Order: sequence, then C-alpha cells, then structure tokens
Amino acid sequence: MLDIVALGGLGEFGMNMLALTWDDTTLVVDAGVMFPDADLLGVDRIIPDLTYLQQKGGAAALILTHGHEDHIGGVPHVMPHVKGRIIGTRLTLALLEPKLKEHGLDDVHTEAVRPGDRVSVGPFTIEFIRVTHSIPDCVALAIHTPLGVILHTGDFKIDQTPLDGEHFNVHRFAELGAQGVLALLADSTNIDRRGYTGSETDVVDAFEEIFTASSGRIIVGAFSSSIYRMQIVIDLAEQFERKVAFVGRGMIQNSEIAQRLGYLRIPAGMQIRDSEVNNYPAQDVLCLSTGTQGEPLAALSRLAVDDHRYVKLSPDDTVVLSARKIPGNEKAIGRVMNHLARRGANVIHEGIKHVHVSGHASEEELKLVLSLARPRYFIPVHGEYQQLARHARVAERVFAGREPKPQVLLAENGDLVRFDEKGAGLAGKAPVGRVLIDGTRTGEIGDEVLRDRRHLAGDGLVVAVVAINRQTGSLEETPDIITRGFVVDARTEALLKEIPTLVAATVETANVEEKTDPGLIKEKIRVDLQRFFRKRSGLRALVLPVVMEI
Repeated sequence: MLDIVALGGLGEFGMNMLALTWDDTTLVVDAGVMFPDADLLGVDRIIPDLTYLQQKGGAAALILTHGHEDHIGGVPHVMPHVKGRIIGTRLTLALLEPKLKEHGLDDVHTEAVRPGDRVSVGPFTIEFIRVTHSIPDCVALAIHTPLGVILHTGDFKIDQTPLDGEHFNVHRFAELGAQGVLALLADSTNIDRRGYTGSETDVVDAFEEIFTASSGRIIVGAFSSSIYRMQIVIDLAEQFERKVAFVGRGMIQNSEIAQRLGYLRIPAGMQIRDSEVNNYPAQDVLCLSTGTQGEPLAALSRLAVDDHRYVKLSPDDTVVLSARKIPGNEKAIGRVMNHLARRGANVIHEGIKHVHVSGHASEEELKLVLSLARPRYFIPVHGEYQQLARHARVAERVFAGREPKPQVLLAENGDLVRFDEKGAGLAGKAPVGRVLIDGTRTGEIGDEVLRDRRHLAGDGLVVAVVAINRQTGSLEETPDIITRGFVVDARTEALLKEIPTLVAATVETANVEEKTDPGLIKEKIRVDLQRFFRKRSGLRALVLPVVMEI
C-alpha cells in the first residue's frame, strides 16, 4: 500500500513538499518555503507543518528536484525529521550548503546525483530525469515502487534551445509512458498560459537593444538563483566590453557557487567587486543585483534611495527588472521603481521589453507531458486551487476518447492519496498547515493571533509612534513610545528613556526619500530598535513602528 501526501504546494505557490510512504519507509520530495504577506509582521518565511513526518517516525531520505527557495528553503527546518541522506544534483546541494551551515547542520549526509542515476531507499528506487527550467541541474523523478512508477515532473518547461545544451529528456518520459506510469504529478504553475513558454535565450534580443542604447551603467535586477539570466547578460557584457559586478549578498554568493561548479562562465579579468564600480567609466560597467521584489533591505532598494555603500545611480543609468512580479509584491516593486525614476534612471521591465521569460511550462507543454506519460492516475501539483482544477480539465481533454481513461485525482494539502492493488483514491486527511518562522521563534499553523500572543508573552510589544512632515520628512515632535507586556524595572526603564532619542536619530540620519516613504522609514526604525534591544538587554521585543505623515 502506497500513501502520497502533499504537505505543501497544493493550493498555493511555494512551500512545495511531498511525502510518499510504503510500510515503514517514508520518502520526502523537496522541502520549500513560502514568503509571508505584508500583514504577517515579524515573519521571515513559512514552512509546512511537519506533524505528519513526526507521526511516521521521520523520513528515510529527502530528495530535491532543484535549487529554488520554494523547494529547498525549508530543508534546515525539516532535517530533525530526516533519518537518512539528502539527495540532489550538484548545483542544488551547493546552493543548499550555506543554509545548512547557517543552522549549524555541518554533519548532514548529502549525496550528489546526475540525471540518469538511480538511487535506492528502502522499497523505492528513484530515477533522476533531466528537465529544463530557469536554473541549471533540474530533474524530474521517476519513483519506482512495488505498485508501479510515480512520475514527478518537479518544476519544468520544455526549452528547445537550453543555454547549457542540456535538453529536456523527452525520450525517457516517452519510454516510461510506454512501459506504464502508475501516477503522474505535474507542475501546474503556468497552466493558465496558452501555447508554449519561451526559451531562456528569448531575452537576448531585448538585452542586445538595451546594451546598444545605454550610455551609462546597466543594472540588471534578477533573482539570485537565475544563473541562466546571469550568463546571458555576462556574455553580452563581454561583447560590449563592459566589466561585471555582482551587487547584493545573495547574488554574490550564488554567482561564486555557480562559477566554482562550472555553471557560470566569466572571462578572466572581466569581473570586478562592487566596491570597484566607481573606478570605471559608467558606460563600461554592468551590475547584477538582487531586490526585484521590492525588499526594503535588498541591493536594488538601497540603490533606489541612494543608500548603497558603493554603487550610486546616475541619470544616464539603465535599470532592468528581469524577473516576474510575485503576487502581493506589486506595491513594493512600484515604490522601488518610483525611487529609481527619481534618481533619473531609465527603468525597463517585462511590460516594456521582453526581458524576462518564465521557467514553467505553459498549457501545450503540459499537454505534451500528459500525452507522453499516459498515466493511470493524474495528480496536478504546484499551484493555487484554480490552477490545479484547470490542469485537471486540460487532462480530461487530452485523454478524451482514450480507453481505459486515466483517472484525475484533484487533491489538496493533507489529502491522503492511497494506492493499492485495487486502485487509488482519497483515503482521509493528514495533519497539515503552516509554521511561521521569524529566525528564533515559530508560531503555529496560519494563526497570526496565536503567534503574536506567544511573541508578546516572551518579550512584549514596543510601539514607536512617529509624526513626520509629509514634504520634508522632518520630525514634527518627539517620538512617543508605548509598551505592552513589557516588564518595567530599573534596567528596562533606563532603556525605554533612550528609545525616543534613538528613533529621532534614525529618522534624522535617513535621507529625504526614505523619510517620505512610510514603508522604508518603518523598516529602518524597526531594524534599529530590534538591534538596540538585542544588544542592550538580550530581549527580542515585537517592534511595531507607526508613522504618521502630517
């Protein structure tokens, strides 16, 4: 009897995690995170509830399909429930390594595999199949079980002209389909998009136009894991004789990893440090930066408000946002674009030029995979419920007239899909939910009130009320400090007396754009106050800045 349970990734974008169990052996595929909405104050990331793994006595192994955060970001939190090894491709494990070290998990047993390899874990034999995506070294999984093959696509698109020459293994999908696939679990992210997703190389023409027309620096904002995008603009920088600088911790770290493993090629003498950018004429420099989602502390946001330590924007510079807008981040991205425009930069995004291409398969590619695999059962994964439901309808059309007709199982997180000799179906519900991560504490399953109560019970709440002139950004009066659940004794009373001065200094040292942007000034006040409490008292109070524009 085989049980499959999605602990995350069904009914949402992100937090992808799947558990397969045969007798006493549980296998986990991916362990991703999801980033919080703006109203989840103090939450850094969200991971799946791991109660199900606890009930199963832990996982015999963790299999990773690729190195994006929504597939590997939760691994450090899952490791206490993994008894065996972590298995993934070289790049995936290399991107995971810094996360494990950050959590003090240096002794974790990892095993690197290549597409075509097979690994046995108890009754399971996992076969790794090359697929193309927006990052190198991605695999689909053919999990051979006593009942048949479970084919899991991971994240993919069918890129006919991959930058590294490593093509999607259509032939193996067809072979498995001919031999018989028990169940197909396929990525539903882009099922709403008609036709085919473009190749990563489709952005080259737009970037060539930008390089040709730009007389100043070119700053390309991208996800730090967009190795293919990095290579494309680096190749163009070489062609147009520009030096390349990586700006932002994530971009620097991932570019170093990709270069070390041979996935990113930069000609000798071409790369410079971000601290050296101002030593070269503006027309001779390309910067690759993080921060395309408007994160307040990311490199691009700092550049936008003239707060970066080394790189300063000039009116002739061109800033390219080469990434999709993650739903919910539109306001923050718009704010950064406004600040970039105030600096005089020419801002280009995918609405203006074709500077971004998705990494997920569109409808026709998903139909092709369904046709190749020809599964007995089909389970849509990775997407909100509307994407899963649409993918199910598309599958019905693909298999119309075929006998026996594959059965579509439309499952959600926690639905226990059980396979046995008689067939398959939903057989109950496993405990699932969300755990909120804020670095040192966790709050329970999607219950923000409970999380805040626990936080308040530990260290209390500090509200800094600041009145700022809307035009000048100057303080209108001394900041007011309100505390709740905060034990006041001689030591903490002295600390509280220092806070108004500290908040005033934070506001006064900020530049005008930061002062007049409520989102940015709130973040600066919150960071400074949290650092103050942590250094002076060891407390981690919940800091809530309230900025009133007058």
